[in-house]
Amino acid sequence: MSYSFLFRIGKILAYILNGKPKFMHKEKILKDNFILIAPHRTWFDMIYMAIGALPKQFTFMAKKELFNNKFSAWFLKKVNVFPIDRKNPGVSAIKKPVNQLRKTDKSLVMFPSGTRHSNKLKSGAALIAQLSGVPMVPVVYQGPLKMIDLIKRKKVIVNYGDPIYIDKNRKLDNDYQREIEKQMQDAFQKLDDEINPDYKYIDASK
Repeated sequence: MSYSFLFRIGKILAYILNGKPKFMHKEKILKDNFILIAPHRTWFDMIYMAIGALPKQFTFMAKKELFNNKFSAWFLKKVNVFPIDRKNPGVSAIKKPVNQLRKTDKSLVMFPSGTRHSNKLKSGAALIAQLSGVPMVPVVYQGPLKMIDLIKRKKVIVNYGDPIYIDKNRKLDNDYQREIEKQMQDAFQKLDDEINPDYKYIDASK
């Protein structure tokens, strides 16, 4: 089973469960490789982001604990997910995605905050973008945060934004990192406002 096949099946199931989602500004999805960056709001938001970008293929990062089960490890690998040790990420957490962006036709999905339970952005996405020489494309998801609300067919909307380019000749020091983080935050806010200016994300686990 291939990535395209599995995500097309996922698309059919998503449409059955929740109806047809709304994808805004799909024309901003680049043909060449990029990093799709987003605020992480539910465990299935990246599925909708990837479905909206088909036939473009992505790789994804996930905590290594999800690979402990043989079946889940097999399935995750089929959909281009690779494990990351969040406690001790090491060089491979940067090297592997950089090599994939440089040497394959697959882009990368990243959540700069790392988890659904934090709004604080980290430097990983910007560093990988700079080392691989690809832009970051912001996207936001607004919709159900729990499976029960997904089944109740509460509307899903995904909005893609303009690319953010990292200067490869500029040192990624604290000042430049803060500048990039502001660009990301501003882009996320703009995309949210385009969907619903009154939208406020509330962590569903709290």
